[in-house]
Amino acid sequence: MAKQTGAPHRHILDAALQGLEAQRQKLDEQIAEVRRMMGGGRGRTSTGGGASQGGGARSGGGGQAATKKRTLSAEARKRIAAAQKKRWAAFRKSQE
Repeated sequence: MAKQTGAPHRHILDAALQGLEAQRQKLDEQIAEVRRMMGGGRGRTSTGGGASQGGGARSGGGGQAATKKRTLSAEARKRIAAAQKKRWAAFRKSQE
């Protein structure tokens, strides 16, 4: 029987990490929406550093997770753009 290298295991972990990061992004957007509904629209946002700074500390101190460049898929960029447009529309409507 041939030995398996760490590559398949690493691939599974990478896929799991991407899925969890997508879930975290979705939760951050939902948290921001609830904060806006509560009137805290000028407080900390989902990109205010909480997720990006805390990631290295929770990853077990390896440090590589914090330095690795993360790229977004085209679908994710479209979702983010649509959410931002929706937020701006709501903001403009509340200013009238």
